[in-house]
Amino acid sequence: MTDHDDTLTLEERASNRAVYTRRVAWTTALHLLLAGIALTLVLPFIWMVLTSLKELEEVGLESWLPRVFQWSNYREVFHVEGILFGRWYWNSVFVAASVTFLQVLTSSLAAFSFSRLDWPGRDRVFLLYLATMMLPGLVMMIPNYQVMIKLGLVDSYLGLIIPASFSAFGTFLLRQFMMSIPRSLDEAAEIDGASKWQLFWDVILPLARPGLITLGIFTFIGNYHSFFWPLVVLKSTHRYTLPIGLLFFDSSQGQQTNLMMAAITMSVIPMILIFVLLQKQLVKGIQLGAVKG
Repeated sequence: MTDHDDTLTLEERASNRAVYTRRVAWTTALHLLLAGIALTLVLPFIWMVLTSLKELEEVGLESWLPRVFQWSNYREVFHVEGILFGRWYWNSVFVAASVTFLQVLTSSLAAFSFSRLDWPGRDRVFLLYLATMMLPGLVMMIPNYQVMIKLGLVDSYLGLIIPASFSAFGTFLLRQFMMSIPRSLDEAAEIDGASKWQLFWDVILPLARPGLITLGIFTFIGNYHSFFWPLVVLKSTHRYTLPIGLLFFDSSQGQQTNLMMAAITMSVIPMILIFVLLQKQLVKGIQLGAVKG
């Protein structure tokens, strides 16, 4: 009996060892696959950075590494005649930051109204609000442009900021967060004499912080890289944002690929900083939104 148990134990150990070996093999293969995909995705970025450090004559060569690293290319971008790169950089950051602030504010106010306040027709209005998400942005571009003409906001910063300051998606996202906050907090705040504004500002808004950060990151990135609306609205060169400015750079200065790559590399710095500084909050916000949605 004992010999039989010992035999079974050895067989079980061998089986467990085989299962463990297969699991390690699959995990290793998966990691290698993911590493290969990551390397494939990062190769264009590496090529861009290395090209930005080359002389113009080296750009077409097969070698990825420059003979001599031309760090002066980054400084030269700011001194190309007719190219206001520093101004375009500031315009993009200013417009994206302004839109982010206003969109988070308006979306949080609308989400609070749709989630915590009771008023006639609230749910029907919210459904109509969500229905606007089905309209492509290009469809709304002509009506928005006509409104900007009537308001005299064509070729102005306000013409870029105001139409993007309201978001049905942002309202929906924050409403989902606020709907998950217990109603008992509202009752406790009202018993203590809190007004609706105090309830929103002191109770609901701090608890919806992950959603606010997530919406802020998505909004900033989306507006920082916005192309079509600035292309339609802006006429003056000194008001260009980076996407429009880089297009102007490429069309007016010829094929200065090394300088163009240097400009693009500098333009992605804010995105890298946002991801590095707010990575944890972004992941947390997405996870909470997925669970609560």
